[in-house]
Amino acid sequence: MMLNTHLKIDKGLCGTVIALNEGYAAVELETIPVMAADEQGLVHGGFIFGAADYAAMACVNEPHVVLAGSSCRFLAPTRVGETLLFKARCIESDGRKYKITVNAFYGETEVFSGDFKAVVLPKHVLG
Repeated sequence: MMLNTHLKIDKGLCGTVIALNEGYAAVELETIPVMAADEQGLVHGGFIFGAADYAAMACVNEPHVVLAGSSCRFLAPTRVGETLLFKARCIESDGRKYKITVNAFYGETEVFSGDFKAVVLPKHVLG
């Protein structure tokens, strides 16, 4: 299956799609020094959220999908140098509105869990 959305994403900051099927996407994010929030190498949560959002949009995989809402939990800290695996699954859809769950792992440790709502628009949101 080919990726049809968010094609200009910076993979260094939002991750790389490594698996894509109907209603499922997996994104791998290698955390890098620019993501550090402090001198100890704690990764800022915005980068984790960005990769989770990207995984959710890839899961829907429509050209004009946009994020409509989310709720999330950061379950464990992430350090620069760790590689995270995000697994996104569509749990509900009416063809236009989607509910997606995203879970992220460092090895066996779950570091993030989120519920995302996405909407597929008939044309690009900016025009």
